Amino acid sequence: MKKTSCFIALLGLLTFASFTPARERGERPVTTVAEPVKLSWEILRDVTFKKKWYPEESVYMLYPTFGAGIQKLSGKPVELTGYVLPVDIESNTYVLSAFPYSACFFCGGAGPESVVSLKFKKPGMKFKTDERRTFRGTLKLNADNIYELNYIIADAEMVAQ
Repeated sequence: MKKTSCFIALLGLLTFASFTPARERGERPVTTVAEPVKLSWEILRDVTFKKKWYPEESVYMLYPTFGAGIQKLSGKPVELTGYVLPVDIESNTYVLSAFPYSACFFCGGAGPESVVSLKFKKPGMKFKTDERRTFRGTLKLNADNIYELNYIIADAEMVAQ
């Protein structure tokens, strides 16, 4: 009879512990990390532009209106492959482009939707012009800061290839 009582008490204790939140049991809660969305340059074309006057620079610039499809990805983990373009190696400023340097937005005829700013999670990354790489990070949409690109991958990390 004692064995049965002990078994029932132990079973009750285990059942209670299994419903006690991990934090209360002194364990770290399990967090699920969302799998990154594999972006394509085609998806990033879900944007339209109109000219807007920016008095602080006395210039017309292209103002983006992001489509519903790309807005859904704002703030989400993404992965994107493209050509790395160093902007300022000393300040660790790089851009990921749909096209190599000779045909990119800055030098060729592509549009602003074909480049993404990389804001690295860890400083000190070094890349050569036109290296084809894949990066993972959080997609940020920028319509207001004229000193940044329209698309930004924040906390960017290179994906091993």
